[in-house]
Amino acid sequence: MTDAAKNWTGNMDLSSNVDMTQILQGLCQAFNASPFFAHSLMHMSVIDGQIEARVDMAPNLVGNVAFQILHGGVAATLLDSIGGISAMGELYKHAKAEDMTETSKKVSRLATVDMRVDYLAPGRGQYFTARAETLRLGRKGCTMRMTMVNDEGNAIATAIASYAY
Repeated sequence: MTDAAKNWTGNMDLSSNVDMTQILQGLCQAFNASPFFAHSLMHMSVIDGQIEARVDMAPNLVGNVAFQILHGGVAATLLDSIGGISAMGELYKHAKAEDMTETSKKVSRLATVDMRVDYLAPGRGQYFTARAETLRLGRKGCTMRMTMVNDEGNAIATAIASYAY
């Protein structure tokens, strides 16, 4: 596996006994090191054993300048990103020790196949967070449901996406 692929999949030492928190933190570090996440001000972290995505409201993320509302593309990107990284974590969670090398290859190939976003409320808030849950985890792909809320806990957008690996 190339160094770039190792970094993208959390740079795991698959020969050691790594716990799930370390794996999830490694995935977050890989995502957070991405130039796009730095550009879009998005950040992944592990909270209560689950990966959470966050973006703070900023002038360059406004889509509707009259009402100072978060751009829908930012919401969609945050939802897709949390769905993908959570799917990667789920693959690692369900892998047996002897299958970790193959699992790491799946993680490095994971890609969004389809996603539907439902915008529930205007994107108003100081910051937005998103989490994902697994609806189906299969041999070649998975389906995830993601929800984004604002700083007051109001649901702003939800999505369902399919990922292939």
